[in-house]
Amino acid sequence: MELLQLQYFRTVARMEHMTKAAQELRVAQPALSKTIARLEKDVGVPLFDRDGRQIKLNTYGRTFLDKVEAALTLLEEGQKEVADLAGLEYGSIHLAASTVERLSEPLRDFFSLHPNVSMRITQASMGEMADLMEAGGLDLCFTPLPMEGPDWGMVSVLKEDVYLAVPPGHRLAGRASVRLSEAADEPFIGYNEGVHFQHMNDAFFRTAGLAPNYVCRVDEPSAIARLVGSGLGVALVGSCGAPNAPIHLLSIEYPVCQRQFHLVWRSKRYLSLAARKFRDFMVEYYAEG
Repeated sequence: MELLQLQYFRTVARMEHMTKAAQELRVAQPALSKTIARLEKDVGVPLFDRDGRQIKLNTYGRTFLDKVEAALTLLEEGQKEVADLAGLEYGSIHLAASTVERLSEPLRDFFSLHPNVSMRITQASMGEMADLMEAGGLDLCFTPLPMEGPDWGMVSVLKEDVYLAVPPGHRLAGRASVRLSEAADEPFIGYNEGVHFQHMNDAFFRTAGLAPNYVCRVDEPSAIARLVGSGLGVALVGSCGAPNAPIHLLSIEYPVCQRQFHLVWRSKRYLSLAARKFRDFMVEYYAEG
């Protein structure tokens, strides 16, 4: 039984789809199928139920997966501990984030202090980050929504105000602040359903008693700013991600519109020295900012 077989099995078990697992692992699908078949031969029982091209982890597979997860976690933690003994410059960090816009500047400053730390960033939805955390594939998550788990630690690193963004020449452009209800009749640009920022914005609108008229929905904050600048409508924009677009940002008097970004980690898993340093750096970076 080989380590590579176990790593491949963990991915296939998580996705229950051979082709998608092969794409994530960046291996040929036939080669992956043969690797899983050899592992099943070594274990002595089938680990998946197969129906044509459909595969599903069976009872044997679920039992085996628990042990594989524990074994690979111990090995990964051992690698991190050895790297820590060798010094921070050999450390690595796997970070997942639902948005990377708030990370570019602190990352630049962190790497100026620790240029040899290896960083891997995965952009993922809230649900995907939770799954990756449970599977033990991440060191840290950077998220605008709290994440709760049985052994998860969390620290708030950034609080940002949310503004009403309006285009130049808009009837509200000369104002410093507004009540959100004053924009009730405006065409709004928002995020697609399921985007984390939209969930927060919906809560602000409910508090204000406002049912926005959306003329456009997008996925990226930068797209919202560009569309506001073009005059298509108004939108809610976070202060820390305020873009270089020709728009006016108005403070919102009511309701209080703020977002908090958090770092989340598994408190019962070994967190590498590099990851701990990055976590502490982020807290200090935004406290000073």
